[in-house]
Amino acid sequence: MKVAAFLCSLMVAGASAFAPVPQRTPIAVPTAPSTTALQMRHRKRVALLNKPADQRKALLRALTTEIIRHGRIKTTLVRAKAVRKHVDHMIELGKRGDLHARRQALGWVYDKDLVHSLFEAAPERYGERNGGYTRVLRTMPRQGDNAKMAVIELV
Repeated sequence: MKVAAFLCSLMVAGASAFAPVPQRTPIAVPTAPSTTALQMRHRKRVALLNKPADQRKALLRALTTEIIRHGRIKTTLVRAKAVRKHVDHMIELGKRGDLHARRQALGWVYDKDLVHSLFEAAPERYGERNGGYTRVLRTMPRQGDNAKMAVIELV
């Protein structure tokens, strides 16, 4: 008797497996907001420094001016590596010494008198050197946020 009841319950349960299943509503899958934000920057050699283009240019101009004025400054390692290119270019312009080079340097460096002194001193100081006018030395990390620090100086 118990076996018959068990078999009957299996048949009823098995029959319900073939009954039509109510349709489910599709779930909306969120899409990525933009593919440009997810792209990688392979082979992009310009350090963005977490700043918009105008602020980045102003920062690099100010750092270039101060390195030429003082000869050595302490800044973060990434900024030192980014500004090295611009300082070397200003010294190359100073070695050239023509009017066009002077006007190009005046367009980048903030101090006019500093450009004049650079154009007077650069040919005899760096005349026989073909590049590598700056040196980046790593120092201890910054106390507050542990950022990598460096000293950039003129050779």
